Amino acid sequence: MPSSEARIYLDAPAERWLDAFPLGNGRMGAMVFGGTASERIALNHENLWRGKLKYPEIPEAHVHLPAIRAAFLAGDIALGSELANRTLGGPVYSPNELTHVQPYQPFGDLGLSLEIEGTITDYRRELDLDSAVASVVFNCGTQRIERRVYVSGPDQILVVELICEEQVAGSFELSRILDPDVSLTAWTQGASFGFNAELAEGIRFSARAELTLDQGHIAASAPGSVRFLGANRVLLRLALATDYNGEVPERACAEQLSRARAQPETLLKEHLAEHRALYRRVQFELAGSVPNLPTDRRLERLRAGGEDPQLFALYFNYGRYLLIASSRNCDQPANLQGIWNEHLRPTWDCDFHADINLQMNYWPADVCALPECGDVLFRFLERHRERSRTAAQRYFNCRGLFFQTGDIWKMNWMSAQGWDVWTGGAAWFAQHFFWRWQATEDVVFLRDHAYPFIQEVAEFYEDFLVEVDTGHWVTIPSQSPENKFIGGAKPVSLCVGATLDYLLVREVLGNALEASRILGVDEEKRAKWEEILTRIPDFQIGRHGQLQEWQEDYEEQEPGHRHLSHLYGVHPGNLMTPNRHPAFFQAARVSLERRMAAGGGHTGWSRAAVCCFWARFGEAEKAYEHLAHLLTDYNTKSLLDTHPMPGGDVFQIDGNFGGTAAMAELLLQYHDGCVALLPCLPKAWPAGSIRGLRAWGGFEVDIEWKEGRLLHATIHAHVRESLSLRLPEGDWEVICGDKQTRVSGATVMEFSVSLRGRLEIRPVSI
Repeated sequence: MPSSEARIYLDAPAERWLDAFPLGNGRMGAMVFGGTASERIALNHENLWRGKLKYPEIPEAHVHLPAIRAAFLAGDIALGSELANRTLGGPVYSPNELTHVQPYQPFGDLGLSLEIEGTITDYRRELDLDSAVASVVFNCGTQRIERRVYVSGPDQILVVELICEEQVAGSFELSRILDPDVSLTAWTQGASFGFNAELAEGIRFSARAELTLDQGHIAASAPGSVRFLGANRVLLRLALATDYNGEVPERACAEQLSRARAQPETLLKEHLAEHRALYRRVQFELAGSVPNLPTDRRLERLRAGGEDPQLFALYFNYGRYLLIASSRNCDQPANLQGIWNEHLRPTWDCDFHADINLQMNYWPADVCALPECGDVLFRFLERHRERSRTAAQRYFNCRGLFFQTGDIWKMNWMSAQGWDVWTGGAAWFAQHFFWRWQATEDVVFLRDHAYPFIQEVAEFYEDFLVEVDTGHWVTIPSQSPENKFIGGAKPVSLCVGATLDYLLVREVLGNALEASRILGVDEEKRAKWEEILTRIPDFQIGRHGQLQEWQEDYEEQEPGHRHLSHLYGVHPGNLMTPNRHPAFFQAARVSLERRMAAGGGHTGWSRAAVCCFWARFGEAEKAYEHLAHLLTDYNTKSLLDTHPMPGGDVFQIDGNFGGTAAMAELLLQYHDGCVALLPCLPKAWPAGSIRGLRAWGGFEVDIEWKEGRLLHATIHAHVRESLSLRLPEGDWEVICGDKQTRVSGATVMEFSVSLRGRLEIRPVSI
């Protein structure tokens, strides 16, 4: 793979955490700054969270529902909202109090100090996505110094290799940010060093490192550090552990390092093999000249109107890399910052947000052939089911599941007035279970994982929906996440029946019906689900021709709001398409146009979502415009997505994942009953190829194009043998086995492909 599409390169060390390079193996995370005489590697572990409020008692709040619903049905939005916020929404959100979701914590820092003198020249730091190795090379005087850092999946350790042309002295140190709530004991024993620590609430964690020198020797060192003298090659192995899974952290670290004492070449070889087995499943290349510039200057060049197709390919690959680094062979899904955080009190606690953010993290998983990385989300949700049932019963007197915002302690407690009074989180997650079924058609997964979750969400709506005088069943209280209308409550407007609720109800009940029929179960439940689908309100088109965000045509208080929840039926759902609901599809487009005209998409993740919407609307140039803004306006030098905040930008990883998903949407879609090739190709990408994308039905798709036209495509059948295919405009030859078919125009056709066979498409030669 060309280096321009797989390497982030910078010519100066990171001056702030946001510009460091992320490494990870799902369980351990590291941010490499790339210093010269002094280096900082910030460390994280997926299971180190505060735990002062692990399992808060969920109140029997449902006793207040009759009064809340009566107020809304009487048209008293103010009273209904006040009652709902006060009796359901928990305490007022305060980032300075541990009264809600627990914050994800920094583990510590690995520091390196080199005793070198001289002018630093020829500096380069690089993150190679294909090898998952961060490297730093520079000259100090006449000496060349190189460092390589990676976090090994097979060995579950961080590895630092230091290579110097001449013998040097230096020291490594393990430390942690000053924290009055942590007791920490640093220690050193020969070439080993580390610390053992405990949070005030009793959560224990440990770090242990070991040094190996080719030459030189270890000198007397302070606790928590090791000094070396006369070395020109140093190897450091580091293990981290917490007691989350019942382990003794000190012992777990020692055992992990004992298992990982292979030679450096073997450690690296095993690391590369494991990482590349995932990363190389998809390969994306775009033609064009590559500027020989550091990545930050390439961003500046793009910002100034220059062209750099490979920068988009790099960003696509970076999203896949981050998903592999944060979501493989681990316990927890990627949080708001993946697995990387340096603050004791990070923004939004680095929690698991359920109203788009956690879901967006996993939009690329199946299409980019990384189902293993998506599995951690399913395991997380299934661990939370018992607590989610309790929340559904105590808040709403309902069966089924309620999930809003969470942490690793199965937190499912409304902890922020207004923000958390929303019931659609579990239904949105149910989509991911059904997606996996559609991607694989794995009946065992459908039976044992997807359908049980979907069926419980359906049960929730059976109980939660309220019958009104019109004969409809509506949702009360309801909100369109995080948005508000004039006359509504603050910080979020509550109401009767936001559009997103009815989109989710339609989707989850439709999926429950389909799954129950496939599995041949719960026939007696289907009549109820079908009845609900006939009695929930239809969508509404407002006075501007827009798809209404609420059942009433309220005037938006913030017309450019970052959330576009009412467009869920366009993306990531597929209820609104030109074929199924053309009027609502067009109204959704009007909503998007109005939101953008009012300044919408003003965060990284929101801009990524806008790219996905325009891709579904078939607007290649609009999608590309917003994708370019995502890169140039909301990324750090190291291409980490940002969210603007009053105190400065913060890292929020869903923008990275959403950007990767958006680019996949431009090249391959499969949401409207068929596979569509190059449905939304931007003019800025006239030639390129992508290999290994996955479509529903287990199809693997390779596409090559030139001069803006499809040149060749191959579709491999791994699961299903019948394929519905939408081709671009043109004359095509379709080869399937020994059968050849000629097709003209933008046509949808049905093909039979033998299992593990393939179908090839190429233009007819004139």
